[in-house]
Amino acid sequence: MSHVFVRTGIEFETCQQALAHIGEEMLAKGVVHASYPAALLERELNYPTGIALERHAVAIPHCEAVHAKSPAIYLIRPDKPVNFQQADDDGEVAVSLIIALIVENPAAQMKLLRRLFSELQNPQTLDMLLATPAEQLATCFRDTILEPSSCAQAS
Repeated sequence: MSHVFVRTGIEFETCQQALAHIGEEMLAKGVVHASYPAALLERELNYPTGIALERHAVAIPHCEAVHAKSPAIYLIRPDKPVNFQQADDDGEVAVSLIIALIVENPAAQMKLLRRLFSELQNPQTLDMLLATPAEQLATCFRDTILEPSSCAQAS
């Protein structure tokens, strides 16, 4: 079971600021090794994670499993969108939701990425994650993405 951490009410001028924040926070939470912050920045530089979807854009920053101590997901809903390089393009996208993945097992990481891509293709899923009150976001993400149940239908 992954820890799901949530942060709202924060602004970043650049994606590098957002990634540095993720590195510091996950280090403080004890779910990553000291190597994680630098590895996350380097991975994003070489393999951007911004994804343009139907109505919004998301970023799913992650790095190699060797930098993780325990599985976790850090959801960040910034007050204003943050520009990330697109994963499949040379352009940037204004990201409304950052989903940082900390995974110990590479096979589990691929499975989780596929699940995320699949679920986020549904515009209602992302709309719900952007509209859910901060105190319910972790539960709703867990119920919708990690352990699908009735959260999506309840909203």
